[in-house]
Amino acid sequence: MSEKTIVRTENAPAPAHTFSQGVKKGGLFQVSGQGPMDPVANEYIGEGDVRVQTRRTLENVKAILEAGGSSVEDVIMFRVYLTTRDDFPAMNDVYGEFIKENVPSGQLPSRTTVFVDLPHEVMLVEIDALAVTA
Repeated sequence: MSEKTIVRTENAPAPAHTFSQGVKKGGLFQVSGQGPMDPVANEYIGEGDVRVQTRRTLENVKAILEAGGSSVEDVIMFRVYLTTRDDFPAMNDVYGEFIKENVPSGQLPSRTTVFVDLPHEVMLVEIDALAVTA
C-alpha cells in the first residue's frame, strides 16, 4: 500500500480548518477546495467580482499542484462550486483562459460545476482538483 504524502505551500492560503492543502497517494493528487484568498495578504479578494475570484482561486490550486511536483497539465478533474448560475459565463471565460495558458497539450481536463452555498459570504467560487502523479 502506498504512503500518503501531505502537500503544503506558502504560495497558497493555509487551510482554515482541519484539512490539508493537498494529499498524494497511489498516483493520485487531490487538491482541497480553494477560494479567492490572497496567500500573502491572507484575505479574500475580488468581492463581488467572479472573474477576479476565479483567477485567484485557480492560481491557488496551481501553486499547490506545483508544490506537489505536478502541474495543471496533470489535472484530470476540476470541480467548480459557484454561488449563483449567473456567474457561470464569467467564470467559464476565466477558466478557459487559464486552461489555455496552463495546458499546452490541449488535452482538456474533465470538469463539473455546481451551484452551492460556500463557507464565507464573500466567496463566489471554490475550486478543487484531482491530478495524477508520476
